[in-house]
Amino acid sequence: MGQQTLDARDITDLRERYRALVDEQLPAAAQLAGTWPIHQDHCFARVVLDTIFRDEWYDHVDGRPAYEHLRDDELEAAIRVAEQMLERGAALVAALNEQSLRWRDEL
Repeated sequence: MGQQTLDARDITDLRERYRALVDEQLPAAAQLAGTWPIHQDHCFARVVLDTIFRDEWYDHVDGRPAYEHLRDDELEAAIRVAEQMLERGAALVAALNEQSLRWRDEL
């Protein structure tokens, strides 16, 4: 049985796609390129989630791990951001990482 929303939509595939991007594909691309400012899965998760909420994601998601508590539309937005990062590479990753750090008052 899959993971379903309140309207009975099965979001198992969305969660699996998010995890594949954040946990595997983005770190692998960063390692291969060697020029990305972040390399670890938790950093990609931070940047993706901060980007979709335009804020520190902790203030918008109840429960951990975060991807298990995102609505289907939030998962879809997170997947779009992660796919854009994968497609556009270092420049976009750097820009989104910098913005994430600003939202967190770390820059």
